[in-house]
Amino acid sequence: MLREPFLTTRDEDGWNIPLLVWRADEPLLAVGTAPLGGGIGVRRWVVNATVPMSYDRDDPAAHLAELADGLGLAGPGVGLLTGVDVAEAVARADSGVRVWATVGLGTPVWAAAPAPAPAAQRVGTVNIVVYVPARLGEAALVNAVATATEAKAQAIWELGLAATGTPTDAVTVLCPADGEPAAYGGPRSTWGAPLARAVHAAVRAGGVGTVVPWSDRRAG
Repeated sequence: MLREPFLTTRDEDGWNIPLLVWRADEPLLAVGTAPLGGGIGVRRWVVNATVPMSYDRDDPAAHLAELADGLGLAGPGVGLLTGVDVAEAVARADSGVRVWATVGLGTPVWAAAPAPAPAAQRVGTVNIVVYVPARLGEAALVNAVATATEAKAQAIWELGLAATGTPTDAVTVLCPADGEPAAYGGPRSTWGAPLARAVHAAVRAGGVGTVVPWSDRRAG
């Protein structure tokens, strides 16, 4: 099972910067697009780390591994980065599925936009962490990522933005590593349907109003 996250901080470049950390009671099967621990595999923890808008490291996976080591997190895990204050993560649950989202929509884009996205001026990352309480097969895990992305895009459209997401969004879906695997993760499947509802609710709630980058607030 994935425990409720706890909020902590780290000292970096003279700033006390927040991190949100999840630990698993036992190794979980995960799929995702995170810079650290993406792909499919067994994971033991998740970190969603706030970074300043001036962040320019070209080795985010190594940076996240350093942060995990500093937190005493052992074994393989998932690491995410965002300009959003992770203390403002939105949590939603539906039929046993739990979702946490940090929502920054300052650089909304259509996925198939013909031109590259402009350089980010405002916080523009949506990070989504999902826990499904039943084992999903590998195809269902991949399908669950698509379902979460579709639900996110629906929420963004309902917020009045002509976009499907931002250029740097990430999603991670975790489930037990043991048990009979469910074959499907689409939006009308047993676990995909509550996943979609919970992601939609979290992103829509987190996207209401203007999200000020953590570093802008800190500097102010």
